[in-house]
Amino acid sequence: MPDDLPFDIADDRLARAAWSRLAEPRDAEAGALLQALGAGPALDWLVRAARTWVDPPVLAAGARWHTAAQRWIPRLATLDPVRELQVLTRRGGRLIIPSDPDWPDALADLGTDTPPCLWLLGDVDVLAPVAVAVVGSRACSPYGAETTGAITSELAAEGVAIVSGGAFGVDAAAHRTTLAGDGMPVAVMAGGLDRYYPTGNAALLAEVARCGAVLSEVPPGSSPMRHRFLSRNRLIAALAEVVLVVEASWRSGALNTAGHAADLGRTVAAVPGPVTSSTSAGCHRLIREGAVCVTDAAEVLELLRPMDAAGGPAPPPVAAGLLDGLDPAQAIVLDALPARAGAELASLVRSSGLAEGEVRSALGFLELAGRVERDGVRWRRARRSAA
Repeated sequence: MPDDLPFDIADDRLARAAWSRLAEPRDAEAGALLQALGAGPALDWLVRAARTWVDPPVLAAGARWHTAAQRWIPRLATLDPVRELQVLTRRGGRLIIPSDPDWPDALADLGTDTPPCLWLLGDVDVLAPVAVAVVGSRACSPYGAETTGAITSELAAEGVAIVSGGAFGVDAAAHRTTLAGDGMPVAVMAGGLDRYYPTGNAALLAEVARCGAVLSEVPPGSSPMRHRFLSRNRLIAALAEVVLVVEASWRSGALNTAGHAADLGRTVAAVPGPVTSSTSAGCHRLIREGAVCVTDAAEVLELLRPMDAAGGPAPPPVAAGLLDGLDPAQAIVLDALPARAGAELASLVRSSGLAEGEVRSALGFLELAGRVERDGVRWRRARRSAA
């Protein structure tokens, strides 16, 4: 074991917990590295590379590995998966990894996007049954809430697990209805499980954990940054056989989940709404692009049954545009800046999970665009971006 780390990297569980802290979700290089070497050997290489650079074994040499390592190395200094596991254990949770018998097999479809581990509160067995993901607008209309409740209650009564994201609106309606029907709710979080987000749904999510499961791919203490919401959407899609979008605006995050579902070969379904309603514009877009139009639970159940034999229709992927006109690195750096206080460059490197050069480049663009301001050695959001 390297002297620099206070834990045994030969322990696959600890090594995978460590990688969930070192690399941001959907880090392509981290996924390839863990798949090729395993979590422990990959961590051993990173520690050695931090001292004297050497390309990782097995994989083809290239500048991409040096760039990737610069994203991960700043987090080595504070790496402590043992403490983070203790935080989870005190809350009654557990860590599951791909070698565990109760690891969801469906996540294998993610390939190198498969998370190194899952931090979980509740009953892991609810991840095994047939599942439908129910997603939609955070600001849903009464029509959206009523439709969500009607469809979800019947699906739950049929023994279908209901997966969603714990947000306000459609997500919360799906969780509440599943709980009311003694069903199997699953909530996938974008941040650490030490603090439920949104806080307004904390009591609801605690009940989901008591009767079902709440899970995350990032360790306790991780903030629910915007890019982590988009990343976790692939987990919602992967855990379900059908992704149902009940109500969504034209740029809703639910469309991102639907896009992941289509890429994974899952069936995407959408509920139509009034043609005059902006909160149904995204659903109408999905239907035009190949999603199955459904109006009740019976039609959703029809989509589940054929998949066991002939498979369901595979709608085309739904494109998800970049947020706020920023590329991914720029969006992550802006998201990593505190809402009101400033942050130094080193702090932004650690919190964003990007290499120093990537952070500098993003800050330069954001400053030119009037999104951030420099105050000595600290960076802060420009006043018009602070919200």
